[in-house]
Amino acid sequence: MVSEYVFKYFVVKDQLNTLKKEALKAVESVKSEEKLEELKNEYLGRKGKLTDILKQLASLSIEEKREVGSLANDLKNELAEAFETHLIKLHSSLDSGIATKEWQDLTVPGIKDPRGAIHPLTQLTYLIEDVFTSMGFEVADGPETEDDYHNFTALNIPEDHPARDMQDTLWFSNIPKLLRTHTSPVQIRYMESHKPPIRIICPGRVFRKDDLDATHSPNFQQFEGLVIDKNVSLADLKGVLTVALRKIVSPDLDIRFRSSYFPFVEPGLEVDVTWKGGWLELLGCGMVHPNVLKAVGYDPKEVQGFAFGCGVERVAMIKHQVDDIRLFYENDPRFLKQFG
Repeated sequence: MVSEYVFKYFVVKDQLNTLKKEALKAVESVKSEEKLEELKNEYLGRKGKLTDILKQLASLSIEEKREVGSLANDLKNELAEAFETHLIKLHSSLDSGIATKEWQDLTVPGIKDPRGAIHPLTQLTYLIEDVFTSMGFEVADGPETEDDYHNFTALNIPEDHPARDMQDTLWFSNIPKLLRTHTSPVQIRYMESHKPPIRIICPGRVFRKDDLDATHSPNFQQFEGLVIDKNVSLADLKGVLTVALRKIVSPDLDIRFRSSYFPFVEPGLEVDVTWKGGWLELLGCGMVHPNVLKAVGYDPKEVQGFAFGCGVERVAMIKHQVDDIRLFYENDPRFLKQFG
């Protein structure tokens, strides 16, 4: 007597064979691309006929599931190839029909299609890299998914530090990781594997739990810089940033430095530039805090350094006189085509 499991096994195999014959016959009769797509969904879609048959696998033994599953996967690939082949045949038939009905002069220039271009933020990032590499900097990169130590602790931001709240961090729920809130972890990782002197910039994407408005975005581009050497001073920091910003934004850019606070630098400074008749905060900077140098194994008595960080979008808004950061992410051709 045949068991219930064996009976269902043969039933499912027979259904797969029947489905194959039925689908291949149906494909050959289709005359339009729209109907072909409908037929593909009918047989291979999430709620298609093949899926309905596979629901019966739960009643089979492990060995039978493995064999029938392999047959079903082969059938799926065969049908997918049949649909693709027939689609090519339909396109070929359509092109051939046009060619026989209407003579075309292939020497006549065609209509110029609109061509894409590099995104304005990418263009600006390339410019920033060019300016700083011309000043002796290297470009460094690192992971966007970070750990607590490299994103906070090594930067003199312990667990109870209020600066963590200021950055509104995005944590993963199932692993002790976060989306980096700045590219400063790249500096830490670079210092851990390199000895001074160091001159790097770290461009990249960062994430913060900010509400999207005219001047804020939860996802934005940033570039940071780091110099570590002997006898480095604030004068060096001011000189580098003044020259770089005037090359990046405008030769006649008005710049001012004022004191501020960041946990990873001491002293800390803000850099403001003129914007619509007033001053606008552009970036933060300062001398690298001794605790940061110690965290990567450097002796603060032997080497010093300065660091700075800035949002690429903020620079782009000033450089191109754009008053809403959202325009860079809405992909409106009317806006993007202005940048080449």
